[in-house]
Amino acid sequence: MPQRFNIDPYDEEDDLNSTANQPLIQDEDHDQIPDGKFPKARQVFAIVGFCGFAIVYAMRVNLSISVVSMVNHTAINVDTNQSITDVCPIPTPTNTSTPTRDGEFLWDEYSQGIVLGSFFYGYVLTQIPGGRLAETLGGKLVYGVGVFITALFTLLTPIAARKNLPALVLVRIFEGIGEGVTFPSMHAMLARWVPKTERSRFAAVVYNGANFGTIISIPLTGYLCSIDFMGGWPLSFYIFGLLGIFWCFFWWWYVFDTPESHPRISQEERLYIEKSLRNHDDELDTARNNDPVPWRAIATSAPMWALLITTCGQSWVFYTQLTELPSYMSNVLHFNIQQNAILSSLPYLTSWIFGIFCSIYADWLVENEYITQKNSLKLWNSVASIVPSIGLIGISWAGCDRIWVMIMLIGLGAFSGANYAAAQMNHLFLAPRYAGTLYGITNGAGNLCGFLAPYFIGSMINGKEKLETWSRVFYIAALINILCNFVFIAFGDAEEQSWSKRRSRDE
Repeated sequence: MPQRFNIDPYDEEDDLNSTANQPLIQDEDHDQIPDGKFPKARQVFAIVGFCGFAIVYAMRVNLSISVVSMVNHTAINVDTNQSITDVCPIPTPTNTSTPTRDGEFLWDEYSQGIVLGSFFYGYVLTQIPGGRLAETLGGKLVYGVGVFITALFTLLTPIAARKNLPALVLVRIFEGIGEGVTFPSMHAMLARWVPKTERSRFAAVVYNGANFGTIISIPLTGYLCSIDFMGGWPLSFYIFGLLGIFWCFFWWWYVFDTPESHPRISQEERLYIEKSLRNHDDELDTARNNDPVPWRAIATSAPMWALLITTCGQSWVFYTQLTELPSYMSNVLHFNIQQNAILSSLPYLTSWIFGIFCSIYADWLVENEYITQKNSLKLWNSVASIVPSIGLIGISWAGCDRIWVMIMLIGLGAFSGANYAAAQMNHLFLAPRYAGTLYGITNGAGNLCGFLAPYFIGSMINGKEKLETWSRVFYIAALINILCNFVFIAFGDAEEQSWSKRRSRDE
C-alpha cells in the first residue's frame, strides 16, 4: 500500500478546513494534495521573471550590435593581402538599402574584443556569491538589486564610451557585476517555487526571457543605430536602461521569496507547492537555507564536474554567436546594420520557440515513464550541443552563400533551446537545497568563455576578415562543444546527491 501523505505539525487546522471541499490531485507517490485554482501566483512570478531576463539580456547584447555603428571602420587598418577568392563580394546596393555608417571610435578588432569581453569580468565575479546570497537572504532582494545595478550602468554606457575606452570597460564590468547574480538567484527561487515535475517547462518560460530580450534588442538596436536622433546608437542604452529601472517596481510589488511569504497567494496554491516540494525534495526548506555549503563534496562530485564542463562547451558556442556573429555578418557577408540586426536575432527566436515545446515534451516523456530523468537530461543535452555545432560547421561550408548561412544559424541553431530540458535544470536535480550556489559555480565557469571567446576570436581575426580565419573560429567552437557533451553523457546524473539531502534531527 502506498504511504499516505502526513500533514506536518506546523500546518494550521484552518488551512485543512479551508481546503476540505477542494478537488484533490494525485502526485506521483499517490499523495492527495489540495489543487484548487493554484496557478495564479506562479504565473505572475513566471511573467515578471520572464520580463526581467528579457530586459537584462537586452541591456547585455545591445553593445554587440551598437559596436558596428560605434566604430569608424574606414579609419582602421585592415589586412590588404587577402586573396580575392577568400573575400565575399560586396552586394550591389539598392535604393532601399541602408549602408552601415562609420562611427566615432577608432577601435580595432582587438579593442572591440576587450570591450565586448569586459562585461564578463564582473559577471563571473558575482556568480557564486549571488547564488549563496539568494539562498540565505532570499532571491527577491538579490535578483532585484542585480537588475537595478545593471540598468543603472547601462544608462551610463554612452557617457563612458565618449570619455575613453578604459571608462567604458569599467562601466561594462560593473554592469556584469549586477547581472551576474540574476541567474543563480532565480535558480534558488525556482527550487522553492516549482515542484519537480514542472521544473523543465516552468524554467523554460522564465529563462527564455533571455532569448526574447535578445530577439527584441538586436533588431531594435539596429534600427536605432540607423537613425540620426541623439546620435543613434546611444538610444538603445537609454531605452533599455530606463525599462530596467521601471521593471524593478513590478518585481518588488508582485514577487516574493517563497509561497509562504507571499501575502496574496491562495491557501490552495501555497499548500500544493510546499507539500509537493517536501514530497520530492527531501523536506526542502521553503524559507532560508543557512546550512553550510558542502564545498568539498561539490568539488569531488563527478556529476557536478560533468555539468560544469558541458556548460563551458555550450557557453563557448553561445558567446561566439552572441558577441561575434554581428561582426561576421557585417564585415564578411556585408549585411548593412538593419539587415545584420534582424538576421542576427532570428536564431534566438527559433531557439526560444523550440525550447518551450522541447521542455514540455521532455516533461511529458518523463512523467509517462517513456524515459528516465537521467537519460532525458543526456538526450536533450546532446541535442542542444551537437546540432548547433553542426550548424557552425555548416556556416564554414556555406562560405559567401547568405541563404545557406542563415539556414544553418536559424534552423540548426534552434536546437540549442533543448538546453532548458537538460543542463540548465540539472542543478535542481543534483542539489535542490544548493541550486543557486551550484548554478553560480557552473555559470561562472561557463561565462569565463564569455570573456575568453571574444578575446580569442578578436586575436585571431584582428584585421584579417577572411573566410578561412572565420572558419577556424567556427570549427574550434563546434569541437569544444561536442567534446564537452561527451563528458556529460559519461558522467552526468539526475539523482539528488547525498551531500544535498537534509540530515535528520538525530544526526
